[in-house]
This record gives sequence, C-alpha cells and structure tokens, in this order.
Amino acid sequence: MNHDLATHYLGNASKEFLRLKKLAEGALLQIEDETFYGRVNEESNSIAILIQHMCGNMYSRWTHFLTSDGEKKSRNRDGEFEETPLSREQLMLNWEGAWDVVLDTISGLKKEDLMKTVYIRKEPHTVLQAIERQLSHYAYHVGQIVYIAKNSIPEDWKTLSMARKKSIQTNT
Repeated sequence: MNHDLATHYLGNASKEFLRLKKLAEGALLQIEDETFYGRVNEESNSIAILIQHMCGNMYSRWTHFLTSDGEKKSRNRDGEFEETPLSREQLMLNWEGAWDVVLDTISGLKKEDLMKTVYIRKEPHTVLQAIERQLSHYAYHVGQIVYIAKNSIPEDWKTLSMARKKSIQTNT
C-alpha cells in the first residue's frame, strides 16, 4: 500500500475510533444509573453489559495485535453478557483502559503492517480488514448505547450530532 494512503488510513482509523468513543461518552453523560444498568427485557443488553462486552472485545482483539490471535483464551465472551457486579465507575475505568489499548495499538502500526496477516478466532485477516471489522463492530454497539440513552430521556436529550430541523443552518 502506498505510504501516503497507508498513513492517511491509519490516521483516519484512529480518528474514527476516537469519534465512536466520544459519541458513546456523550450519551453516557446524559443518563442516570437506572438507564445505565436497565434492560428492556431479558434478551436485551443494558448499556453496562454493552460496555463490558466492548471492553472484553477490545482487550482481546488489540492486546498483542500483530502476534497473537485476537480471541484470547483468557477471554470469557459469554460472561460479558451477564449482569455485571461492577460499579459504573469501575466499568468506565475499564472503558478508558480498553480504548487506550485500541488507540495505542493503532498509533503504533506502520504502513507495512496493513497487509500483514492477523487472526481472529483462527480466521486470517489482513490488518486492514481487522481494523475495519472492529470499527464496524464498535459502531454497532455505540449505536445501541446512544439509542438506549436517547430513548430514556427523549425530552431532555442533547443531540450528539446535527439537531433535527437544523441542517440548513448547519450547512450554510
């Protein structure tokens, strides 16, 4: 991959991961613990469970990213979807640490790494494919977090993107 394109891609991937983190955090700042831990039904995930799962995924995928399978034997994926005994503060500390691993790993990648092969559950991916896979996965869960949060406080919600009926003002 051409150096300028590779450098641009890695910088953009880092920005997109950071954008997703900030989007979720913008939603989290607006909700109470009741929403953070609440579930719509037995089959749904709370925001706390989604954060627990995302952290487990991040630590597993991005620790020793270039040298070990992204599905670590120490990971308990099924346990990530169980009610958590952790406080909101503990979960948010895990969240920060997990994002640090992601962002530090991305910032440490070099252009020549993008076409290397890494494994996720023994399935080969180029580094570029693995990054795209994780961007998509995190976007999916961040969308869930925002959706749950927004629906818990529809009247008081502070938009995280362009406000409704404001696109003309924003575009001029």
